[in-house]
Amino acid sequence: MDLSIATTKLQALRKDMTGHTDRDDERRILDLLRGATGEELNFLLSNVDLVRLLSDLDDRLVGPDHHTELLDLLCTHRAPELSLPVRASLTTALQKGATHAQAERRLRDLFLGLKGRELTAFKNLLDAGGEYHDLPHLVFDDVDDPALRAELLAHFQREAEAVPSGENKVLSDIDDTFFANWVDKRYPSKTVYPGVLAFYEELDRGPGIIPGRSGDLTFVSARPQDPLGLIENATLESLRERGVPLAVMLSGSFFHLLGNTRIAQKKFENFEQYSRLFPEYGFVFVGDSGQGDVEFGARMRATQPQAVRAVFIHDVVATPEAKRDEWRAQHVYFFDTYVGAAVEAFHAGVVSRDGVDRIATAAVESLAAITFPTPAQRQTREAELARDLARARALPRAGSV
Repeated sequence: MDLSIATTKLQALRKDMTGHTDRDDERRILDLLRGATGEELNFLLSNVDLVRLLSDLDDRLVGPDHHTELLDLLCTHRAPELSLPVRASLTTALQKGATHAQAERRLRDLFLGLKGRELTAFKNLLDAGGEYHDLPHLVFDDVDDPALRAELLAHFQREAEAVPSGENKVLSDIDDTFFANWVDKRYPSKTVYPGVLAFYEELDRGPGIIPGRSGDLTFVSARPQDPLGLIENATLESLRERGVPLAVMLSGSFFHLLGNTRIAQKKFENFEQYSRLFPEYGFVFVGDSGQGDVEFGARMRATQPQAVRAVFIHDVVATPEAKRDEWRAQHVYFFDTYVGAAVEAFHAGVVSRDGVDRIATAAVESLAAITFPTPAQRQTREAELARDLARARALPRAGSV
C-alpha cells in the first residue's frame, strides 16, 4: 500500500464527512470506498469514526438509498477483505444506538462469513472491547429477531464441533473472590487477594507446555446491569485499576440482587448464554462461599460436566473440612489462599506445576505489601499462606518418582 495515496484518500473521506453530508458527499464517500484496494479500505476504516460514517449516509424516501449501499459494500461485498479488528470495529459501530432490523441482518452476515479459529478470534475481539457493548450484549440484547439469533448460535455450535479450541474460559466472581468487599473481614476492604491475578493468568495459560491464548478471563457478577451500562463500565474500570487490563463482565440484575438463590440463578442464566456463545471452549469458575457461588458452581458442573472442568471456591465462611471433602468429590474445590487454589488446580489438571510456583511467588510478594490493621491479623494470614506453600512445595514435578 502506498501510504501517501492512502493518506490522501483518508483526508478526502474525512472532508466529505465534515458537517452535514448531502447526497453528493455520500456518493463521493461510496465511490472512494469502492475504489479503495483491500489494504486501503482497512486503513480508511481504521482511521475514521465508523459510527459517524454509518450515520452520515442516509436512505431517502425519494432518492438514493446510500445507507443500504454502504452496508452492502462493507458487510457483504468487501467483508472478506476486512481484517478481524476492522470487522470487529464495524460490528461494534452497528451495535451502537438502536439496532434496527437491517443492522441485525448485517451483523449476522459479518459472523456467518467466518469459520473455525477465525470465528473464535473474531468473537474474542468483540468480547474484549472493555465496555458493556460486548458479545453477549450483541447476541442476546441487540439482536431482537429470534430467528437471526438462532442462526448465529447454530453457526457457533457447528464451528465449535468442527474446530474445538482446546482451551478454557476462566469465569470469576468479583466481591470476596477477586478482592475483599462483602463478607470477608480477614483483609482490609478492597484488598486484592494475594496471588489472585497470577491464578487467573495460569488458568488462562493452561496446563500445557505451550501457553494458550491470553485474555480468556470473564467476570460473572451479581452487580446489576443498568440500561446504559454505567454500573458495568464502572466495574470494568475498577478492575483495570486493580491490574486486570482486559476484562469481560456478565452482570446480574436488580431483581436478582438479593438472596443467594436468586444470585446463583442469574449467574447460571448468564453462564448458559455465555457457553452458547463459546461452545468451542471448556470453563473453570472461581467464586466464594459467601454469596451463592457454591450453588452456582455445582449447577454448572451438574448441567455441563464435560465443559466445566473445575470450580474453585474461596472460603470466607470457614466451611468444615468434611464438607469441603464432599464438594471436592464433585470437582468443587474450597481454598483459603490462592496458593491453596493453585494446588487444587494442579490436581484438577488445569494449571501446570510451574504455574503453581509462579502463583506462590506472586502471593508471597503481594501479601508482604498489604497493610493490616493489627500485627495479629497479618500473622494469621502469613501462617495460612505458609501452610499452603508447604503443600505447593510437596507437589511432584514432571519426571519425578
